[in-house]
Amino acid sequence: MEEKVQIFDTTLRDGEQVPGCQLNTVEKIEVAKALESLGVDVIEAGFPVSSPGDFNSVVEISKAVTTPVICGLTRAVKEDIEVAAEALKYAKRKRIHTGIGTSFYHITYKLNSNQDEIVERAVESVKYAKKFVEDVEFYAEDAGRTENEYLARVIEAVIKAGATVVNIPDTTGYCLPEEFGKKILYLKENVKNIDKAIISTHCHNDLGMATANTISGVINGARQVEVTINGIGERAGNTSLEEVVMILRNHSDLKLRTDINSKKIYSTSRLVSSLMNMPVQPNKAIVGRNAFAHSSGIHQDGVLKNRENYEIIDPADVGVNQSSIILTARSGRAALRHRLEILGYTLSKEDLDRTYKNFLALADKKKDVRDEDLEILLGSFNKEDRNMKLELLQVVCGMSTIPTATVRIRSNGDVLTATGSGNGPIDAAFSAVKQLIKRKVRLEEFLIQAITQGSDDMGKVHIQVESRGKIYYGFSANVDIITASVEAFLDALSKIG
Repeated sequence: MEEKVQIFDTTLRDGEQVPGCQLNTVEKIEVAKALESLGVDVIEAGFPVSSPGDFNSVVEISKAVTTPVICGLTRAVKEDIEVAAEALKYAKRKRIHTGIGTSFYHITYKLNSNQDEIVERAVESVKYAKKFVEDVEFYAEDAGRTENEYLARVIEAVIKAGATVVNIPDTTGYCLPEEFGKKILYLKENVKNIDKAIISTHCHNDLGMATANTISGVINGARQVEVTINGIGERAGNTSLEEVVMILRNHSDLKLRTDINSKKIYSTSRLVSSLMNMPVQPNKAIVGRNAFAHSSGIHQDGVLKNRENYEIIDPADVGVNQSSIILTARSGRAALRHRLEILGYTLSKEDLDRTYKNFLALADKKKDVRDEDLEILLGSFNKEDRNMKLELLQVVCGMSTIPTATVRIRSNGDVLTATGSGNGPIDAAFSAVKQLIKRKVRLEEFLIQAITQGSDDMGKVHIQVESRGKIYYGFSANVDIITASVEAFLDALSKIG
C-alpha cells in the first residue's frame, strides 16, 4: 500500500526571498490559487511579522484559498507568533511554523546562547503557538549541521510540547544524501515520541543536492517535503517540487505518492516564472525548455521509434504537449522526414535527399532549423532546375567605402562574372547581375521580411521585376539577407522567356 508524502510549498515565502522576485498581493493570490489547483497540501504564504505587505498577503491568501493548509513562518519569538496568528485568522486550515537554530554555528555565533537554553526557547515557542492553533510545525534551523544526538533531544522536547510537524532543514545545503537520510532515520529510531509528529525535509541546493537529499529523507521516513516551484529560493534555491513529485511517481517501487495533479506542473511553472520574472534554465529537469527536446540524430531516431528509448516521463504527464524534435546540423533524415510529415509534406526518397542536403547547409549556419525555415527549403526544389543559379557573391561595404559587389552566376551552362557598385550592398549586387543579363528589366517591388526573431534567423525576400510590359515574381530566403536578395532577383529573371 502506498503512503502519502505531503507537499509543503514555500514558493511564496522562501522562493519569494530571491532578490528581484518579489510579488504583490494580487500576484501572490494568483500563485496560491494555482498551487491549490495543483494539489499542494500546505502553502507557506509568508513571514507575517517581516513587513505589512507580507502580513496582508497572508491575510488575503487565507481568504482566497480553501483546501490547502495556510502556514505562516515565525521565529521563536512571542511577537512573531502573535502576528502570524492574527494574519491567519481567516484561514480555513491554519498552521504556525516556528523554530530556532540548533547547530553549533547558530547557537554560538548567531544566537549567542547554549544548547540547554535553545531547548527551552524551542519548547516555549511551540507551547505559545499552540495557544493560537492546533497545527504547529517546528523547524530546527541548520539541522543538517546539527549533531544527531542533540537534534533528537530538541525534536523530542518540541513534540512533547505539542508540535505536529518537525522540520529538519539542510539550511546550508551541506549534507550528502546518505548523511541526510541517516539523520532522518536516526530521529525515527531515537526520538521516542516521533510517532506523534510528521517529519519534514527542507533542503537547499548550495551543492546541487537538494532533491537527492529530500528523496533520501523520504526513503528514511520523512512524510512531508518542503519545496518550491522551479526550485527557486535563497542562494542556489530549494528542492524543486516538480522533481520530487515526478521521482516518486516514476519510482513506484518506493510505494510513496503525492496528491499533485502532475498535468498542471508545466503551466504552474510558467506562471511562477512569468510573475517572478525568473526564467527557467533550459536544461532544468521536468520543466526546462529542453527537458523533452532531442537534437542528436541518434536520440531523435530512437524517440521516433519508441519514446521510452530516451524518455522516462511522458511529456503529457507534466502538461507538455509532446516531445520536441529540434532540427540541427546533428539531426538525421528520420527527424527531418518526421517534421516534414507533421507539416503536411510527404517527399520521395530523391526529394528528401535533396532537401536534406539543403537542410544541412542551412543548419550549419543556424543554431536550429524551424518550421518556417523548412517551408522555405521546400520552396527551393524548382530553383535547382532554373537557368540562373548564384555561385558566388562577394560584397565590400562600410562607412568610408563605396559598396561594391562581385557576382558569379551559372546561366544555361555558362559561368558569368561581373562586378558592380551602388548605393548599398544589395544595389551593388543587383547592378552586377544586370551587367550579366541580356534583357532590360526594371525593379518594381522589393520586400524583405524577417521570418522569426533573432539575429541568426532567416530573412525572406520578395521581388517583382518588369520586362517588356510583363511582371515576374522572385522569391528566396537565407540567413544572409544580401544572398537572399540576389537569389530572389535571379529567381524572377529566370522566369523571363
